[in-house]
Amino acid sequence: MREVDARGLSCPEPVMLTEEAIREEKGPVRVLVSEPHQKMNIEKCAKDHGRKTVTTETEDGFAVTIEP
Repeated sequence: MREVDARGLSCPEPVMLTEEAIREEKGPVRVLVSEPHQKMNIEKCAKDHGRKTVTTETEDGFAVTIEP
């Protein structure tokens, strides 16, 4: 599983890193973000690419796992 640590980054960087990871990785991708609006943007990005997400809250933000 590829992991993208986008905590503390400003938009649109988390989405750009996520899109790159989705294109390169055929399996699951885990994206770490620190803000609720980033979480929503990552979930929308995954949906736009035809993928489903599972999101969990962490100590310092959110972990969004994007399924293949």
